[in-house]
Amino acid sequence: MSLSISTAWDETKAAFKRDGRLISIVALALIGLPTMISTLIEPGSMTGKQQGPVLVQLLTLVFVLLSLVGQLAVVRLALKPSVSVGGAIAHAARRMPVYFVSALLVGLALAVLCIPLFVVASLSGVQLDRTMTSLTPTLSLIILVIFLVALFLGVRMLMGTPVASAEQAGPVEIIRRSWALTKGVWWKLFGFLVMLTIGAVIVLLAVSAAAGTVVAVALGPIEPMSTSALVVGLIVGLINAAFYALFAVMLARIYVQLSGRDTVEESVTPV
Repeated sequence: MSLSISTAWDETKAAFKRDGRLISIVALALIGLPTMISTLIEPGSMTGKQQGPVLVQLLTLVFVLLSLVGQLAVVRLALKPSVSVGGAIAHAARRMPVYFVSALLVGLALAVLCIPLFVVASLSGVQLDRTMTSLTPTLSLIILVIFLVALFLGVRMLMGTPVASAEQAGPVEIIRRSWALTKGVWWKLFGFLVMLTIGAVIVLLAVSAAAGTVVAVALGPIEPMSTSALVVGLIVGLINAAFYALFAVMLARIYVQLSGRDTVEESVTPV
């Protein structure tokens, strides 16, 4: 199964040129706006400080689900046949619970795979119930193995989003299809993911740090519900919206190559 990341990139640029306005509307509404509100309410979520009350964490979960809807909607816009913004969002909202369950199943599978590692750690005398100030060699190895397994599964599940959007598949079928589509192209997908992630992290950290410093000096400390938090949230929201929109369209165009199809199934096309 062949895959050209450069071809996917060219098709992504063409998609933005053709439907950039529609994609931007969806990304800003379902990804950028929730990010801005989250930062306004709890700036610590942006600075890496401790999370706020349970209510804030529940609100964060809602925003994550909205972000999933946004990604599915952007994927829908990047495929055929053409659909309106409202149709793409409605379609994504119907498919999001199924996609979310598939992600939970993958997370559960990862947890099950990690059980033997924790058993080994316990038998080796590692105290897993304590907050450790330093990592033992055994625990470091276990963390590394868990990270590598999670990374492997994450890359194999990259096609889950476009499959959930383009096909009439349940949670288990989404996992099976993504696994089949990514067979033989793991390294190419891994390289794509690394490049995109590094670029996004560099931009987000650089812009957020610079903006945070300037805003704090001009408008005061970045505190919950402050003007400073609003401005920083707006900036971070725009960056997140741009990144996830680009990521979703790229996944859609990669899916077209791997699946050999450029259309959604008729049974999931919005009316």
